[in-house]
Parts: sequence; structure tokens; C-alpha cells
Amino acid sequence: MTLHRPVHPVRLITASALFDGHDASINIMRRIFQSQGAEVIHLGHNRSVREVVDAALEEDAHGVAVSSYQGGHVEYFEYLTESLRERGADHIRVVGGGGGVIVPEEIARLRGSGVTIFSPEDGQRMGLAGMVNSVVRDCDFDLWDDRPVDAADVLSGDRFAIARAITGAELGKLPADLLGRLRAAAGARSTPVLGITGTGGSGKSSLTDELVRRFRVDQQDKLRIAVIAVDPTRRRGGGALLGDRIRMNSLDGHRVFFRSLATRGSRELPEHLSDVIDVVKAAGFDLVVVETPGIGQGDAAIVPFVDTSMYVMTPEFGAASQLEKIDMLDFADVVAINKFERRGAKDALRDVGRQLVRNREAFGMRPEDMPVYGTSAATFNDDGVTALYQHVRTTLAEKGLPLSEGVLPRVEVRHSSGIRQVVPADRVRYLAEVTETVRRYHSETERLAEAARRVQRLDLVRGELVESGSDAGNVESLLDDARGRLPHAITAQIENWPAVVASYSGDEQVVKVRDKEIRTRLTRESLSGNKIPRVALPRFTDHGELVRFWRRENLPGHFPFTAGVFPFKRDGEDPARMFAGEGDPFRTNRRFKLLSEGQPATRLSTAFDSVTLYGRDPDERPDVYGKVGTSGVSVATLDDMKALYDGFDLVAPTTSVSMTINGPAPTVLAFFLNTAVDQQLERFRAVEGRDPSPEEAAGLRAHALANVRGTVQADILKEDQGQNTCLFSTEFSLRMMADIQEWFIAHQVRNFYSVSISGYHIAEAGANPISQLAFTLANGFTYVEAYLARGMRIDDFAPNLSFFFSNGMDPEYSVLGRVARRIWAVDMREKYGANE
Repeated sequence: MTLHRPVHPVRLITASALFDGHDASINIMRRIFQSQGAEVIHLGHNRSVREVVDAALEEDAHGVAVSSYQGGHVEYFEYLTESLRERGADHIRVVGGGGGVIVPEEIARLRGSGVTIFSPEDGQRMGLAGMVNSVVRDCDFDLWDDRPVDAADVLSGDRFAIARAITGAELGKLPADLLGRLRAAAGARSTPVLGITGTGGSGKSSLTDELVRRFRVDQQDKLRIAVIAVDPTRRRGGGALLGDRIRMNSLDGHRVFFRSLATRGSRELPEHLSDVIDVVKAAGFDLVVVETPGIGQGDAAIVPFVDTSMYVMTPEFGAASQLEKIDMLDFADVVAINKFERRGAKDALRDVGRQLVRNREAFGMRPEDMPVYGTSAATFNDDGVTALYQHVRTTLAEKGLPLSEGVLPRVEVRHSSGIRQVVPADRVRYLAEVTETVRRYHSETERLAEAARRVQRLDLVRGELVESGSDAGNVESLLDDARGRLPHAITAQIENWPAVVASYSGDEQVVKVRDKEIRTRLTRESLSGNKIPRVALPRFTDHGELVRFWRRENLPGHFPFTAGVFPFKRDGEDPARMFAGEGDPFRTNRRFKLLSEGQPATRLSTAFDSVTLYGRDPDERPDVYGKVGTSGVSVATLDDMKALYDGFDLVAPTTSVSMTINGPAPTVLAFFLNTAVDQQLERFRAVEGRDPSPEEAAGLRAHALANVRGTVQADILKEDQGQNTCLFSTEFSLRMMADIQEWFIAHQVRNFYSVSISGYHIAEAGANPISQLAFTLANGFTYVEAYLARGMRIDDFAPNLSFFFSNGMDPEYSVLGRVARRIWAVDMREKYGANE
């Protein structure tokens, strides 16, 4: 198939729809768009119609490509095209896809609204490259020729006119008279330009966003700010990933204007950057921020275009002598060492300060007086960023930035001071220690197996010698030495093994607990009439093999729990979660009652709609409304939660509730626990005919918390890796998880799991059984380290941790649970000192 190569620069917005974290497909598509020569402004997942429309207008895009796998697509796409038409942008092509989620009838309806939806059949017929290329072909037209703008519209601050004028400037098509008027207007204003450059991956975009946010907050939105972000064009293919807008959380569609540019050539900056800057200056913006692509050591191309320049770097620059090669350290007015939470950051701050002293020949000044700031843009309200902002604000005020008295409190630091690592710096090797512990355990198993085998061998030899009347003195001494090398616990286990074998023989096992006999049937009868043992014991006679079995496998219910956590599978119930969630709480409540009717136990599993999963309230706005109660139940209040579980005794020993919720898990968990407590209070009032006393209420509350059973998923690391319903930073979410676990310990919540460490969603994101297990256990050990760092005891919180794996046809799935239990048990006991 011959692919169409664009004649004009084609600019496309790509995103996943609101409340949709399924971004794998749109990421594949936007990479193919880039490979076919398109400039892609990627917004990522969970993007509202307003965000997409604002981006399409400011970026002057030819088209918008949105994936929607979470329902509500008809409302979303129709609202999107309607919003574009209302803003005078009906020239923008809208395409989308959702696998088999969007059915043919809906595809036909959306086509009538001007939306092209690609179906699975289209994918089979055209292939991914063919589908993408049809979009590129449809969007290959000249935006400036289609609708030029005049100077009056730009000077009035019309956002669409500004965006189109920037397009004309990029193309070099601005008429001379228009360009002259814009340059004259720009020259008449004292708008300062801040240039931000630095190494790739240093966090320039996030730092830019944090600085803009502080300008907005400090100046109470009195400033109009334009941000121009430049990313490189790929020389092979001509496409570009314009990936800075995705980092900007401070955009509002009114006070802050954001435009992404591609370099369009083998140069560091676009050819017509000065004209683009003049356009936004003429449009009346008070401050222009220009962010450049990641640069190497020798590039300082931004300096001629700006009034104040900032160089952003990280602490990992190598030896201090490498600083002498960085050209920008000669020109930068201020230096930010971002990602200051990393090791060696304070040393980097000192070394860069010394280098600036040498570069500026300011030998009368101290390195700490140089304009070098340590920042952590990924940390909310970081005081290092605020210190940098204060310096930049003062510098820009001297260049003509109109400032009022700010409202942000002044900070007196020069670097981030409030960074708290979730896992302490001295524990960064914890995953290596986990693997070392398991390997050491297995090495010890082989040593003990050989030691046990030696004792058995010498004991047999001694017996043979004694029986034959020969002198066994030397063997006796060797046997005594061998027995001394074998731990007493292993010796006792070997001696007790015949009794264990006997206890699993016969038809039932009788165990006495507190003068009560517990009888367990040991066999099941097959359809052929054969008695099949529920637990099959090994027939080893070699003591070394027995030791290896005990330490690697063992019987169900015994360390390392390879064969299972419990001695026997439960009788009288085949545990099954009754999974439901659709519409409002009343509808799902009816569904729960239908599913649980006649069941020996009530095990409810709750699916929440995507609006709830992203921590938002239901709304009549179309891009929200279409997803309310779709593929899950809508729960936004405590009353919703009470209606959801109405009629179920949440503290009954046969009742258990699982809630599949992660980002807003603390809030939803609070809803649930308050529902359980309020149930007990209401029951007391119904039975006693009065309100409980404070002491009685406290007792009822403690009873509810001690007896409520279930699980809240709350696995934020898995969300970060594969599911994307992250509302807060990973660090903040981990701190909230630890807060909840501390609260569980303080209030004796022992029968409810505070987290379900989930491999299932990691597998759904593409992991095979082995990598699923690796990621899931790594996440589990990360929670352990984070909780230990908070001062919690392992035996206090480990019982509140649970795991959830997927299953499949891969052969590794048949042993995945066995491997997971053994690794977890070995490390819990051997490394962390947990009991069983």
C-alpha cells in the first residue's frame, strides 16, 4: 500500500476521552501519526471536551483523534463536534475509535455529526497504518489559505486569531503589512520574555507549569501569560511529538495561552520563532514564556530571543568537570536543579554554584549566593520552586513585567526542604534484598537437605556396623558431629513426620482446639467410586528430600504456604464474588439482592462507574453525563453508599464486600465504613427505641470496625503502571494509603483488607504471567517498605494486605499462585521478621 505523505504540516490532537484510562491504543496511533509526518499534540488520558477543544483551537490543529473505551462515546463525540462548531472551528476533523465498544448503529449516528469512527472491521480491512494514513490525507490542507486573519483580531486578543497568526508565522506566510503591524504593536509593549531551556528529561515542562501556576496564584490572575513550547521535528519522517501540553495543569483557556511548535528542520529552534513571539506580544500578553527542546552541552540558541534565560538540569550530570562544558551556564540568568529529591542533589547545588562563580569571575561571592535553586516540580507546592519563582518574578519585574503585591508567602530557602521520600534513601535496594533473601533461603535449603541426608546416612551406617558386630566408634563421632550441625527444629520435624503422615491417613482428621474436636474429612469420592485424598503427602524416605519438600512446598497451611494458606479447602461453600454495578445505587442494590438470594454467604463485589473511579460527581454536562452509571454504579455521597448496601448486614460473618476503586479509594472507603457504623447505630435505635449513649455508640462503632469484612482495591502503584485512574501524585497517594493503614491498626480493623495488590490489571495492560508476578510482588514490597518507614510494625499491617492475580491459558499461570505465596512468605519471615 502506498502511503500518502503530507504536503502541508499536519497538526493533530490525540487523547483518550474523559474518565478513560485506556490509553494504549491512542499511544500506538499517535506514534503511527508521527511516523507518517504529523505533528502530534498528545494530551494523554482522561481529557474533557473542553480541554480537547481548547487545545485544538490554541494549537490550530487540523484534526482531533480520540479513543473511547469506557462508554458515553455518543454524548462525548457529539458534544465535541458541537463545541467546535460553536467556536467557529468546524474545519477541524474529528476521528475516534473504541474497539468493539462503539457499535455500528452508533458509528452511523456519529457519522451524521461529522465524526469518523474506525471499527474493528475497518482495522481488519485497512490495517493500523491505513487508518492513520486516511486521517493524515484528510487533514493535509493549508490552514492559512483556508482562513487567514487580520491584525485587528490578533490585537484584540482573540485566541483563535492568535493561534492562526502563529500558524501563518510558522509557515512564513504572514503578509508584510500584517507582520509589520504586529511587530510595531509588539515593539510598543514592554513584554518580557522568559526562556527556559535545559537537558532532555530534566522536567522543564513540569517546572514551567509550576511557575505559571505561581504567577496565577500570586498575582490573582491579573496577568495574561503566553507559553510557547518547542519540540524537535524528527528528521526521519518529518513528524514530531509535541509533548509539553500534557504536563500543563495551569491552563484555563482564558488567562494562559499555550502553543506547541515543532522545529521543522534540523535546528534547535523554529525558523520564525521571533515572529511567533511578536504575535503573542502584540496580542497583549503580559509575559511570554518560551520553552525549548532538550539540549546538549553546547547549545544556547534561546538566549538572543529572550530577556531572561533559565537553564534546567538534574543532579545527574556526572563529574563536576562536565559543568565546564555546558554553554548555557555562561548565559543563564538563573539555574534550576530540578528533581531535587534525587540522591546527590545538594552536592550538585554546591558544584553548580561554584561553576557559576568561575564562569562569572565573581570570586568575591559565595557559591550559595549564585542564582542556583534546587526544585522538585513533581512535588505539590514545593518551596524550592517557590524560591525560584520569587527570583524569576523579581528579575522579570526589572524587565517590565507589571506586578502587583503578591499573595504567596515568601520563602527563605534556596532549595526544596519539604521533600519526604516514601521509601527512605537508605532503603533503595529493598527489591535487590528481596531477591537476595529468596536466593539465600534456597541455598540454605540445599545445605540443610544435605545435612539431614548426612545424618540419615551415618545413622544407617552406624546401624549396619552395630548389627554386624563391627566397631562403630568412628561413625558414632561423625554422627554426633552431623547431628550437631542439623538444627533441632529440623531434627524434631523428621522425628514427627510419621505422626504427621498418620494424621492424614484414614477417613478424617481430628484436631482438638480448646476442648473442642474439629473433624475434617480427608478423602473425596470420585465418580468412579475411588477415594481420593484431599492432601497427597510425598512418599519420600530420604530425609534430604523431606527437608527440601518442607522448605520449598510443605503441606497446605504450613510455611512457606506454596500449596496454600489453609490446611484444607473449605466445606459447604464455593466462594464466589457477586460482581455488579450499573446505573444508580438503588438499581445495583436490587441486582445484589438478586445475585445473593439463596446463597450461604453474601460476597458482594462492587464495580463503580468511570465518573466515580476518577473521583468526580455526576453532572449534566454531556461528556460527563454519558458515563454516569455506565459500566459501574454511580456513588458520590454517603447516602449513595447507604442505598447501595441497604438490606445487607455489613458486620455479619457471612457478609463480605469488595470495592474496585483506587484513586478516590480513601473517600469511598470512608463512605463504606460510615455506612457499616451507621447500620449498627440505626439497628440499636430500632431495637431499643432510643439513641445510644456516648459509651454505647463507641462500643457499636468499635464492633462494626472490628467485624466488617471485605477489601478495597486502593492499589495506586498498579494504577500508575497499567490502569491510569490516578488523581494525585503517586507519593501523595502512598502517604494516604499509609494514613489509612495506621488508622486501621489504631481502630483494630483486622478483617478488612486496606489494599488489594493487583496483578490482574497489569496483565490487562500487556504483562505476561512472569512480568505480572514481578510487578505485583514489587508493588507489594514497596507498600511494606513505605509502611515500615512510617513506623508501623510488620505484624500489625501485613494481615491487611491481599493479592489479586489474573488467570489465563499460559502454562505459567498454573503455578503463579504457588510461586507468589512462597516468595512472599519467605521474605515476610526471613527478611522482615513477620510471624505466620
